[in-house]
Amino acid sequence: MEITTVSGPSFFIRTVYLSLIQPEEIVDSAEFLEDKEEELVDAGLCFAVEQKALDYLNRSEQYRMGLTAKLTAKGFSKFHINKALDYLEGKKYLDDRRFAGVWLRNRAITHAEGRTKLAMELASRGIDKAYIKEALDEFFEENSEEELCVRAYKKCVKIKKDEDKINSYLIKNGFSIKLIQKVRDDYGFEK
Repeated sequence: MEITTVSGPSFFIRTVYLSLIQPEEIVDSAEFLEDKEEELVDAGLCFAVEQKALDYLNRSEQYRMGLTAKLTAKGFSKFHINKALDYLEGKKYLDDRRFAGVWLRNRAITHAEGRTKLAMELASRGIDKAYIKEALDEFFEENSEEELCVRAYKKCVKIKKDEDKINSYLIKNGFSIKLIQKVRDDYGFEK
């Protein structure tokens, strides 16, 4: 909805951002004082945040914490950011659960990492633990953690890392000691 001020400038709002003003109250030449005027300005700022967030979402999948940081860096207030992102989450434009799945699939293209490392990476992005578990379970139904460990192991062997460095690398990349031992037993260590 477009709002035009007495002095001429106009801005847009979404009525979902209003609580004190009913949409039917917004008619030509309506005047709003104090709290209601402030609410209209807030609704306009929420709409501006929403539009900027949509710009980011149109470029790539986003997660709430990261999008909050980007919008904060643009100078938007936490209040307006939270209202706009709540709206976008309600519309399923922003979805941390979906982000986790997309992130895992993209990450696997260039990185061979185990469940532990992937879980830590998602947690560092503020993704809910339940979403992380769900995304990881789905990811590892489609991708063998053992095959990822083998890929990482072979990479280490190819660049001639010694046995200790291979172990350290694989542990650092989230593979369990049990899985690392299995891969070492199956593929051996070539000097």
